[in-house]
Amino acid sequence: MIIRRLLQIALTLAILSFCAFALIALMPGDPIEVAIAGDPRLTAEDAAHLRALHGLDRPFTERYLAWASGLLRGEFGYSRLFAQPVASLLRPALLSTLALAGSALAIALVAGVALGALAASRPRAAPLVDAIAVLGQAMPTFWLGILLIIAFAVTLGWLPAGGSADHGLGLTYLILPVTTLAIANLAAYARHSAASLEATLAEPWIRTARARGATERGVLWRHAFPNAALPILQIAALDAGALAGGALVTETVFARPGMGKLLYDAVMGNDTNLALIALLLVALVTMLATLGADLAQRALDPRLRER
Repeated sequence: MIIRRLLQIALTLAILSFCAFALIALMPGDPIEVAIAGDPRLTAEDAAHLRALHGLDRPFTERYLAWASGLLRGEFGYSRLFAQPVASLLRPALLSTLALAGSALAIALVAGVALGALAASRPRAAPLVDAIAVLGQAMPTFWLGILLIIAFAVTLGWLPAGGSADHGLGLTYLILPVTTLAIANLAAYARHSAASLEATLAEPWIRTARARGATERGVLWRHAFPNAALPILQIAALDAGALAGGALVTETVFARPGMGKLLYDAVMGNDTNLALIALLLVALVTMLATLGADLAQRALDPRLRER
């Protein structure tokens, strides 16, 4: 199963890379025209020389095969916009985004499931959980981030308003952006886990477990939660892929260099090589997260192992 899924991931990445390369090739203009617009001193002969140097004068299929073969050899090329190797740009941006998005996703998942379990096991608490979920969904991410900066960085002075540490993770720099993202994603997990747990707790075999003397905590977490967690894992896998692309709004508010800002700059700056590789990296993380969710589902539900 794992080998088949890995082959599917490789085929999907190949198709995605071809389609993205084709779409960019069909866009009007090219990096050389951008360079000419930025430097009027470049002549037509200079433009022709640059196109030949970068292979832009070759047929589309030849250019794609050359780019793909280099990618398979681990040659990511250079970023025209930043004048640096693409690998040296992607590594710090991806690590920064994973530290931010991974922490926020873990906190949102744990807190959301806890709130959902509270709403499912104690009906009196359900209105409170619904109010928290609605409040979390209603607050725009940029507004919440600015509010946290004003409260904890400007007024109280407890935490830095933005940026990142020069060395290490810089935990103090992560607190405010992680809190912002976690609150923004918490509502979905609270609602889905509450609905899934309520449906599971109404099953006949749950009544059987109670009749056998199982405690309410044991019924909730040992019997109901493994079955109710299956749809939640799929949502978490999709969120992991989306957040790997960079939380552009949050990274902008807190001035964090991450994948979102890098991908945005690459697209707006017509840096096709950097944009393509960043896009493939985000797609790879999304598909690997989905594979991890499927494996976790098979571990939780023995019936899925037979498929």
